[in-house]
Amino acid sequence: MSWFKRVEKGIVTPTEQKKETPDGLWYKCPECKTVATMAEHKRLLYTCAKCNHHDRIDSVEYFEILFDGNEFTELDAGLSSADPLHFVDTKAYPQRLAATQKSTGLTDAVRAAHGQLNGLDLVVACMDFKFIGGSMGSVVGEKIARAIDYARQHRIPFLMISKSGGARMMEAGYSLMQMAKTSAKLAMLSEAGIPYISMLTDPTTGGVTASFAMLGDFNIAEPGALIGFAGPRVIKETIGKDLPKDFQSAEFVLEHGFLDFIVDRKQLKSQLTDLLTMLQPAAVPAAEPVRVPAGRR
Repeated sequence: MSWFKRVEKGIVTPTEQKKETPDGLWYKCPECKTVATMAEHKRLLYTCAKCNHHDRIDSVEYFEILFDGNEFTELDAGLSSADPLHFVDTKAYPQRLAATQKSTGLTDAVRAAHGQLNGLDLVVACMDFKFIGGSMGSVVGEKIARAIDYARQHRIPFLMISKSGGARMMEAGYSLMQMAKTSAKLAMLSEAGIPYISMLTDPTTGGVTASFAMLGDFNIAEPGALIGFAGPRVIKETIGKDLPKDFQSAEFVLEHGFLDFIVDRKQLKSQLTDLLTMLQPAAVPAAEPVRVPAGRR
C-alpha cells in the first residue's frame, strides 16, 4: 500500500539538507492571528495591519519613533540599584539584577533622554517592561526625578511613557517612597509652568498608576492598554462580582474620564507635535523701533 510511503520519485529530501525558516522573519498577531513579515510589522511601528493590535515595545523602539533621526542624549545612564534590604527570594536580589542586566542590556527599568521631536525639544523617560516587569525601584524613581529636574532647569516639556507592574517588592518601602518623590517633582514642574504629558502603555498598574502616571497635564494612552491599580482578578475576588466588559482597558478608562485621549502609535509623533505646539506660549515678536522723520524731531 502507498499510504505509508512516497510513490513519486525526486521529492525525498535527506534530513541534513532540510532548511528551517530563520527565526525573526515572521510576526503572528496574538489577537487576530494574522501573519506578516517582521519588516512590515516594524514599518507599521509594531502594530497589526489587520486588527491594529499594539505590541509591547521598549525604550529603544520608542526613542527611535519619537526622536528626530533617533538622535538623543541619554540622561543618568549609569545608575543601578543597590540592595538596601539584602533581599532574597529564589535568588539574591543582586544576582537577579546582574542576570537581568546581562540579558536585557539595561541598567534598570527606565531610560531617560533629551532630544528633539519634529524640531521641538523634549525630555522623555520611558520604562522597559522586560526589566523585572518594569517594576519601580529606587533607581527608577531617581532617574525619573532627575529627568524632571532636567526638564525644569532647561524649561523643556517632559513626556513619561509608563509600562510597569508596579512597585518593586525587593525594595519594599524604598520603592514606595518613589511615589511621593516623583509626585513632588512633578508638582515643582507644574509650578514652573512646564508641560507634562503622561503616556500609559500596556500594562500600567500598581504604584506607577497611583503616582506619576496619572498626574499629567495630559494623560494619553495606546489602544487596548491595560490600565489600573490592582489586577482584574484581584478586584474580582475582592468584591465578589463579575467585572464589566473590557474593564481596565484604555477605552474603558477613557470612557470613565481618566484619560484625555487614546493615540494610535502610528500617529503618536504627529499628535505629540500638535500638542506640544499648542502648549508652548505664543512667541511675541519684538517691537520694531518707531522711525520719526528728521523734520519732525
